[in-house]
Amino acid sequence: MEKESGANIISITAIASISPLGASSETIWENYLLDKSFFQKQDFNNESEWVAKIPEDLEAEINEVKESDSKYKNLDKTVLFALLASRKAVDKAAWKSNDDFGINMGSSRGATALFEKYHEEFLHQKTTSTLSSPTTTLGNISSWIAHDLKTKGPEISHSITCSTALHSLLNGVAWIKSGMTNKFLVGGSEAPLTPFTIAQMKALKIYSNISEAEANGYPCKALDFDKKKNTMILGEGASVACLEKGKSKNTLAVIEGVGYATEVLEHNISISTDAKCFQRSMKMALGEINPDEVDVIVMHSPGTIKGDLSEFKAIEKVFCNKLPFLTTNKWKVGHTFGASGMLSIEFAILMLQHNKCIEVPYLNSKKPSAVKKIMVNAVGFGGNAVSVLLSK
Repeated sequence: MEKESGANIISITAIASISPLGASSETIWENYLLDKSFFQKQDFNNESEWVAKIPEDLEAEINEVKESDSKYKNLDKTVLFALLASRKAVDKAAWKSNDDFGINMGSSRGATALFEKYHEEFLHQKTTSTLSSPTTTLGNISSWIAHDLKTKGPEISHSITCSTALHSLLNGVAWIKSGMTNKFLVGGSEAPLTPFTIAQMKALKIYSNISEAEANGYPCKALDFDKKKNTMILGEGASVACLEKGKSKNTLAVIEGVGYATEVLEHNISISTDAKCFQRSMKMALGEINPDEVDVIVMHSPGTIKGDLSEFKAIEKVFCNKLPFLTTNKWKVGHTFGASGMLSIEFAILMLQHNKCIEVPYLNSKKPSAVKKIMVNAVGFGGNAVSVLLSK
């Protein structure tokens, strides 16, 4: 993608999230500054596992959303998370509730808890509830947001595994560049803290099983290239951004470039050892911009041995001898699947706003003198990488 200029500029004018870090920008930034992770242990299938849950005050807000419309009482947390984050984002952007902005909200797993509930119900009763299909259909996420915000624009829901949220951003950029709309609400939502989902991650042998003492306060060692065990941990949350054509007083960051790529997989879950998909997506996002201009990369880095290393090797090949400052938020909040990419975008925007890098505490990294350009990466099962280059 070539560097945008003038009328072709697309801005992020608002972003909102709910996550283990909180919901307000001030609280989230304060928690990023803390040298601590936000994990707790919860019992699943008679075993205690690390997870990252949203705080109790946000649970209360979710319940308020659930009670705000009688039709919401049967919705999965994935949809409720998306509704709350979308309300907050649109409010920040001062968009009108009956505007014609588009919506593209995705999720890797969708209505996980409800699907498990209805399936268990079916196994025991051989019948299921009337709402089992409509409330677990992936497309209902954007549909319910459109209903809640009363928008007249297009609505899209999708699942592209862990790069879902950044693919939402790609779609929003494409719609705006096409001239079919001037505004798009994009993001991802995930509520994966269920017994079956945890069991699936454990079956892949990628879930953190390190005890609190062994972890030394960091149960997820994302970006620790010397770790001997996989340390991925699941988190829940949603993050939503408002995209607009042009640049205004509300602009938080400018989208300098986007890139995407898919590679041929050797087997069902892994990308190549040097992440060829990331090499292509990062080069596309850079376009004609000199790689030396990138100050920071927010890595996807799920906390697995192969996943972290392959992305790092791709960065080495693209940026050669001058590596940007590398960071991630997964050591704090875990992997939120389809929401993770937009949480990383929010992380990047906060660093741009405060002109400050957030270090991973168990790494030694040289900080840049200023933070002007940040690249954000995401990838998922299927080798579907996305890279987004942001600037102030």
